[in-house]
Amino acid sequence: MDIISAYRQAGTYRGAAAICGITHKTVRRVIERAEAGGVAPVRKERVRNFESVTELVTARVVASKGRISAKRLLPVAVAGGFTGSARNFRRLVAAAKRDYRREHHRGRRPAVWAPGEFLVMDWTDLGGGLHLFCAVLAWSRWRFVRFAADQQAGTTMAMVADALAAAGGVPGKVLTDRMGCLKGGVVAGVMIPTPGYVRFAAHYGFTPDWCHAEDPQSKGVVENLCGYAQLDLAVPLLTQARLEGRVLGVHEGNRAAVVWCAEVNAAVHSETCAVPAARLVVEVALFKPLPSLRAQTGPEPVTRKVDRLSCVRFASARYSVPTRLIGASVVVSVQEGRLLVVEPATGEVVADHGLTTPGQASVQDEHYGGPRPAPNRGPRPKTVAEQLFCGLGPAAEAFLVGAAAAGNTRLATDLDILLDLRAAHGDDALLAALDRAVAFKRWHAADVRSILATGTAAPTPRRPGAALVLDLPTLTPRSLNDYAMTDGQPDPDPDELEPADATVAPNGCTTGGQAPW
Repeated sequence: MDIISAYRQAGTYRGAAAICGITHKTVRRVIERAEAGGVAPVRKERVRNFESVTELVTARVVASKGRISAKRLLPVAVAGGFTGSARNFRRLVAAAKRDYRREHHRGRRPAVWAPGEFLVMDWTDLGGGLHLFCAVLAWSRWRFVRFAADQQAGTTMAMVADALAAAGGVPGKVLTDRMGCLKGGVVAGVMIPTPGYVRFAAHYGFTPDWCHAEDPQSKGVVENLCGYAQLDLAVPLLTQARLEGRVLGVHEGNRAAVVWCAEVNAAVHSETCAVPAARLVVEVALFKPLPSLRAQTGPEPVTRKVDRLSCVRFASARYSVPTRLIGASVVVSVQEGRLLVVEPATGEVVADHGLTTPGQASVQDEHYGGPRPAPNRGPRPKTVAEQLFCGLGPAAEAFLVGAAAAGNTRLATDLDILLDLRAAHGDDALLAALDRAVAFKRWHAADVRSILATGTAAPTPRRPGAALVLDLPTLTPRSLNDYAMTDGQPDPDPDELEPADATVAPNGCTTGGQAPW
């Protein structure tokens, strides 16, 4: 009442505030409340700077199912007339997303898995032609991870067969997303599997199950495994291979995957707080037994005849087999990126090759009894003269090959001349002359005759740095006195040169006398 009375006296908010010792804002609130009948007046909504683009933002959020970001939507809003700050616009987009999710959530409930019911599988593309197959038993959380070169239907079914064999039985259902390799069609949202997958499922006795489109949450148990396997298994292997300058192979990756699966299945799972391998023992008792024969996956086996090169042709490429099978028929099949050659009579796998590109050949040395010898392009003598000359040894063959390469068209006639020189000089002399002719690249019979005529008088050059061995003449040594200078008389006796009164100097020289020279 004091504030109201002061306001009536002063007539202004600030005057009343000065009288009461308060701020003018408090005076205004009190007066407005009194004029409104004792209740707080309704605050007027302020017009915000993003009101002009609110409908645009809502439409874009609905169209993207709540996934569009404010960063991507800001240029569109600016073009639509938005003049506020980016921070204020982010608030608008965040509010629109919250409203969308509040109205469009699915109201999921946590999954309750029954033992022996589900095997969930999925693929992950690692890039560089390498893929990762992941499968997990939903109840026990037992995990199976393997590398592959593709995601084709044959590879997928082979991976499922390996997972079932490793688990020790067949669960009731195999759940997966709508893989293109296993999808034959979709009618009213219902998946139609391919005939091959139907036969595969019937062979093992499980029911194929599928997720709805764009519904990865229904198989989140394997989605988590895909991320875990990439970070803990694939990334370290790919990084190590890149540091060593090589490409990670499928078989190398699978060897590491077997060890990794054994480790993670023996550790306590964070969700179930139990060891997956121990829970698998309980779950496997509820599985169906594995069939006695493994299902055929991939291309059907074909029959090929082994050619004279001890190879079979498949997809325009050659693959070697043991030479004992030349002319025989074998069965060729492709499994897990490998080409297997089976002998029909015994059922033995006689060759195992990695698939190669068309036009190439995959050859294994053990199929031919050892490594391939170097090609021999040496002489093959036929006539008597050729046989006699080549029989001299490597020196004669080297001379023959060098003379042919130098274009000696009279080589056949020169062989007869060289054989005559052999009869005249002997094998040792002729071989030494041929060695010298090869060293100096003299490729005619006349050159060899000249070398023989020179004999040992010709010098033998040495390579730079090699020891030079020479036969020097021996001389009789002479005394230095033989080179003394005299006047023609015989040298006097040294004792007669020193007079009787001569003395010996400290340096060893004699003094007091005169030498005759």
